Amino acid sequence: MLSQLSLNKDLASCEPILLSIPRKLSKRRVEPDVDCQPSRRHDSTGGKRDMRTLRQFRNFWPLWVATIVLACSSNAFAQASYKVADQGTLGDDNFGMVMGLNNQGWTQNMDGEGNPPVLSLSTTVLSGRAVMNIDGHNIDLGTLGGKNSWTNYGGINDRGENVGYAETSVLDPDGEDFCAFGTKLTCRGFYWRDGHIMALPTLGGNNAQAAAINNRGQIVGISETAVQDSGCPASKPGKIISPALWEKGEVRALPTVYGDPDGFVQGINDQGQAVGSSGTCTGIAAHAVLWENDTAVELKGLGGRTGNAAYAINDHGQAVGYVTSSDGSTIVPSIWHESGLTTLPILPGDGAAFATGINNRGQVVGSTFKSGSWSHGFIGEDGVVTDLNTLIPEDSNLFIVAASNINERGQISGMAQVVTGPNAGKIHAILLTPSNESISRSVADAVRTRPGSILPASAHSDHSPSFELGRIGQ
Repeated sequence: MLSQLSLNKDLASCEPILLSIPRKLSKRRVEPDVDCQPSRRHDSTGGKRDMRTLRQFRNFWPLWVATIVLACSSNAFAQASYKVADQGTLGDDNFGMVMGLNNQGWTQNMDGEGNPPVLSLSTTVLSGRAVMNIDGHNIDLGTLGGKNSWTNYGGINDRGENVGYAETSVLDPDGEDFCAFGTKLTCRGFYWRDGHIMALPTLGGNNAQAAAINNRGQIVGISETAVQDSGCPASKPGKIISPALWEKGEVRALPTVYGDPDGFVQGINDQGQAVGSSGTCTGIAAHAVLWENDTAVELKGLGGRTGNAAYAINDHGQAVGYVTSSDGSTIVPSIWHESGLTTLPILPGDGAAFATGINNRGQVVGSTFKSGSWSHGFIGEDGVVTDLNTLIPEDSNLFIVAASNINERGQISGMAQVVTGPNAGKIHAILLTPSNESISRSVADAVRTRPGSILPASAHSDHSPSFELGRIGQ
């Protein structure tokens, strides 16, 4: 969970900066398609009724696309406020976060039970499931034979196809814990549609993870190979982890930059451009990378520094992620475009930040960190970086600690801590929808800093399935 970086060094202050982002990073295209290999069927929660509901929603997909095109033809606007939909968690879990958001407002969530303090970057997730939420209705995506499944950023497209990773029922022959739930079961990337979950092929290794899927069905992520990674320490040996692209039922390895042995593709747009990072066994986020036409190009950091990664790319070729600051003390949100690199300020009082979502308007969302924990969700819009807690009403009873994605309707997904009541201290998945209503008093007015968790702060973690950018799993 960003453990290789110093996240607890606070910046004294920072001013909003004006964003000047050209429209295209590149004009080249990649032609996509996919046909996955079935593994086993999973009847999700609600069974046939849920699937009928999903198919009915999917029938409206062309209409949604037309609506989105019309909406995007208008000028971007400074948002006055947002309405918050609390998607809660699956069952009695204490942690939920939206990790994927499509243009219909459907979300892909990771719901689980975490060791306290849940918002620590080094927390242990004891169990978890990948979930799709449609208008407040949760559909459990299931597993590949084991107990747990999980997601990366960007794992749902506009047709409601989902990707992620899940445990099988087979122990890893090398004793690895690639899904990072402590079970040491083999971990496979999955593709899900209409109640069917299917395992994606690997590049010869035992394990893989799918990260994102575009509207053409291309899937990106990582896969172990059969080759031992000589860069891994003797205490934690592992195989080479290759950046991977799945299409037409097959998987192929993508190149890295500077001869890096390992890589991770995090996001892909509808043009087939993909972004992520490459590095080594002990730090897979050394260089931010753009992949196009099976060619890898480094997305440069500040002053030649390494320790950079990209998470998402819009259809204009603008990519977002983080770079190591010029002084090497922290990480800052970044936007790459055809003219180079633009960095965003960290919200005052926080020590680090990264961006994980960007829409075709150039609106950026991301999260900040303080003292090794999630702190605030933010939006970069009209040249200003804003704490999202200042844009939701006080009676929301939720303090936003992360923003993950933003769609073409301007909806924002993420997670928030419940402030008061019986669920106080729990972390819930949230979806924000733009509203023109003014608010007299915001959550930020009522709660100046993130509320303290009611959970004991005495946990320690050896693995984390959510945001680790060092060695996957183990």
